[in-house]
Amino acid sequence: MKKFTGLRHGEKNIIAVQSRDLPIVDSKITPLPKPQQLNQNDAMSVYNPVSLISRSIPFRTQPCESFGRIEIVVVSTKQPSRNVAINFDPKVIRSILLKRFAKVDVTVINTRKDLEDLAKRQPDLVFSGVKYFNFHDQTLWLNEFLDQNQIPYIGSAKKSLDCEFNKATAKKLAHKAGLKTALYASVHPGESLSQLPESMHFPVFIKPACGGDSIGIDSASLAHSALEMESKIQQLSASLNCEVLVEQYLSGKEYSVGIIESDSTKILTAMPIEIRATKNKQGHRILDFQAKQNDTEAVLAVSDRQIHSALSDLAKSVFRVLGGSAFGRIDIRMCASGIPHFMEANLMPGLKKGYFYRAFALNLGMSYQQMIIGLAENRIKSPHVYSKRLKPKRIAAFASEPVFQSI
Repeated sequence: MKKFTGLRHGEKNIIAVQSRDLPIVDSKITPLPKPQQLNQNDAMSVYNPVSLISRSIPFRTQPCESFGRIEIVVVSTKQPSRNVAINFDPKVIRSILLKRFAKVDVTVINTRKDLEDLAKRQPDLVFSGVKYFNFHDQTLWLNEFLDQNQIPYIGSAKKSLDCEFNKATAKKLAHKAGLKTALYASVHPGESLSQLPESMHFPVFIKPACGGDSIGIDSASLAHSALEMESKIQQLSASLNCEVLVEQYLSGKEYSVGIIESDSTKILTAMPIEIRATKNKQGHRILDFQAKQNDTEAVLAVSDRQIHSALSDLAKSVFRVLGGSAFGRIDIRMCASGIPHFMEANLMPGLKKGYFYRAFALNLGMSYQQMIIGLAENRIKSPHVYSKRLKPKRIAAFASEPVFQSI
């Protein structure tokens, strides 16, 4: 595991995570040390060097005794991977949740009857990254099914996922709401774009309108001429058979903002991080597919108060416009003038060791275990039926320090 490295950027101190190989499971739930006590041997040894976040707790917390029944829903191995938006190891998640909740099971869904049986059991929470199932050529969206059966789950509703799935749709909604986003044009499979709209100019950035993980993005995505643009559009259209998004290129820094919504108060917590790709041969920083696969990008804490605030405000506004709930991630890029622009949203961000978790780590100093338990406890069905027979004791250890904070 690579160490967390302190860097210098201009006149501001920043902290970087050079690797995704972060701690996964702690041996027990313990209070977080205060920032000045953190060191390389702690469960999470980074924190934001500037006190940018007010000290309120967005997650609902319960007495420390175990309560609740959680089912971790996963797809059958026969299901194609595109059915799943959040990949995680269910055994790891179960081992973490069992430290806090009374009963946690892993449920594999093979048939429609499996889902119906789940509804009959009425768990207090479904923890899942599954988007939908295909049963006899019929598509059934998990979160829509859970809503119909009044079962809580950790993510956003289907209508919100529909809004963010297509990047052009999300940008259109953000623009309609008066939020800054890069100018763009959409090109459908088989179409061409021989010249840019009058409002746009070269260079432009070309990427798939749907999908994530920077699939389809490489050095050719940055086009400086109509010929380069047309070549990349045709390449994406042929290889992925998808709608293509052509955006006005923004030359500023790239950021991602983790978002948490308190289920009880609906207050949003924003956790910005800077993502800095290495320069390519042309001197451009492009977060392409290979960079993500090889983990060559640096992830930095945002210590400038004004930038932190501007990123947080835009991300929370986009999250609201898209109808997000529970948690998500909003990607933002600065223009040459330093103005943040919304680029794309992910309302089902990865729950392994990627940007969403590192947003927690760099902003709140949280361990992976604390994040997973917090996400579950935030949305689980109210345990009032349990609390009647429990004597009030201390708040759960992972929330005993004011580490969950809101801006």
